[in-house]
Amino acid sequence: MSTDPLTVGQGQKTREKHRATVVVGLDGSDTSWDACSWACGEARRLGARIVAVYVTPIAEVGLAATAAGAAAVTEALDESAARQAEQLREQLFRTALDGGCEMEFVHARGEPASELVRVAEAVQADQIVVGRSTKALHHVAGSIGRRLIAKRGAPVVVVVP
Repeated sequence: MSTDPLTVGQGQKTREKHRATVVVGLDGSDTSWDACSWACGEARRLGARIVAVYVTPIAEVGLAATAAGAAAVTEALDESAARQAEQLREQLFRTALDGGCEMEFVHARGEPASELVRVAEAVQADQIVVGRSTKALHHVAGSIGRRLIAKRGAPVVVVVP
């Protein structure tokens, strides 16, 4: 994270000026793009940068590899996740150019809510933005938004289109 030195008071003490940062979860779904659009508007209002995070859940990779019993399956799933991450990154930066937002892209692996919090803490995010889940299972097990609120890494905004 880049910071600008700021001189304060007569003692000429120097402290780091915090650059506002908005972390947004992006998985390619329509609701995650809605969240990205909202985050871009918020970033413009705050003069902030956006850190978009795509998380490949490790459980999916592990279960498929265990079921098939082959390292080749894990490698194929990793390659597929890397391709999807690259496609999202390219689309994100086209969107950023159109929206005039400064963006970074992070591809993480793990449990999505935990990874979003980890990245948010690493970049000292002022807020985390995600789209509302449309998956039926999340109504039973809990959505990423609910899990983020429980972890309290930063204020959480769930965008409902």
